[in-house]
Amino acid sequence: MSIDLLDGTLQIDIFYECEDHDLEDNICLSIVEQCPPAEKIFRAGQTHIYLTPAEAAMLGRALLDAAQHSNQHPGD
Repeated sequence: MSIDLLDGTLQIDIFYECEDHDLEDNICLSIVEQCPPAEKIFRAGQTHIYLTPAEAAMLGRALLDAAQHSNQHPGD
């Protein structure tokens, strides 16, 4: 799955790394920045973070929880 953020200057790809099926952390969160150096969040233009299935599930739940709270408006 590929997600573009920050007007397309930050691309996040999330995928199962088949070649690493025997490793515990075989889910890749790949972040690619295509912006001027002064605007970069990371030092490298491309960063890979490898997650275990439990970590990936926790990240997913945290994002869904934040999205739910964002949709709730005080006083409604």
